[in-house]
Amino acid sequence: MGPGALILILVACIAIASGIVFAIRKTAPRPETLPVTADWIEELSLERYRPMQRLLDEEEFRSLRLQDGFTRRMAHQMRRQRCQIFRGYLRSLRSDFARVSLALKLLMMQAGEDRPDLAATLLRTQLAFTWSVTLIQIKLTFFSLGIGTVNVGNLLSLFDGLRLELRTLVPATMQAGV
Repeated sequence: MGPGALILILVACIAIASGIVFAIRKTAPRPETLPVTADWIEELSLERYRPMQRLLDEEEFRSLRLQDGFTRRMAHQMRRQRCQIFRGYLRSLRSDFARVSLALKLLMMQAGEDRPDLAATLLRTQLAFTWSVTLIQIKLTFFSLGIGTVNVGNLLSLFDGLRLELRTLVPATMQAGV
């Protein structure tokens, strides 16, 4: 293998790594406002995102295909619309996840004692969440073309786990934001 081939491989590796970094940064949660109260945490219920699980249910598309008058064009339009709605839920979930993550970071900074266990859990969860969002966006692209399915169960579990962690740290009587 000559030096030209090595340079080409190096450039390809750098391009792939740059693409991965770009995808992670694009899908990484971005914090907005932070009203950390017990009521705010309760509003972040997982129930808010349950429709995501049914929105792209392939079984519904199969049953519609059996209906008289249902065309491929209608199926394509329905997939496109449902993907748009799903992306809206995904943006909202990312925003809520970012706010919960930021709230945990602020609580850790203000705590009287160090919590390396919580910091490690938070970091692991953030990485897993970002990776899951990236995979879901890829699968969503394929789904919009009629290929494959999208499962958000893991993503919702990650969010709920972090939300519950925050809930244990915020007293129920807390009225003011952090």
